[in-house]
Amino acid sequence: MFNIGDYVICKRDLCKVKDIQDNYIKGKKYYILTPVEDESLIINIPFDNKNGLIREVIKKERALDLINKIPQIEIIDAEDRSIDAEYRALMNSNTFEGLIKIIKTTYLRNAKRAESGKKIGDKDKDLNKRAEKYLYNEFALALGMTYEGVEAYIKNEVEKLTRD
Repeated sequence: MFNIGDYVICKRDLCKVKDIQDNYIKGKKYYILTPVEDESLIINIPFDNKNGLIREVIKKERALDLINKIPQIEIIDAEDRSIDAEYRALMNSNTFEGLIKIIKTTYLRNAKRAESGKKIGDKDKDLNKRAEKYLYNEFALALGMTYEGVEAYIKNEVEKLTRD
């Protein structure tokens, strides 16, 4: 159960609980949510959350633990033809490890392309941005940082871990 003012994850977006209201037509209570990135949008989710559309934001300890595990998370090992299906499956898995796997894979693929003088793939670039948005927004809240701060923090921590 969430309270007014709490931050939650609705599907994949970071949202704030703005209100809890009764729907007199359906006789149910609803959470009134607004995404952090677009406060003009209003999302109504049934209070019982039977479909599991909303969940708690990751805890600080879990976020730090995941950051420490990033070097051990494997990249996607798939051919170009089958990699899209793997990306889709990982995005739909709604796991932090899946997002990290996408970020690592797309980053390395784009770095390899740039190194060989090729154009960076639009699909990989867009997917990387989406995965980073979902991961960094939630981690920023859990760690008490800005989006940019958490992005720099993760890169710094991963560099330290791979150096040791």
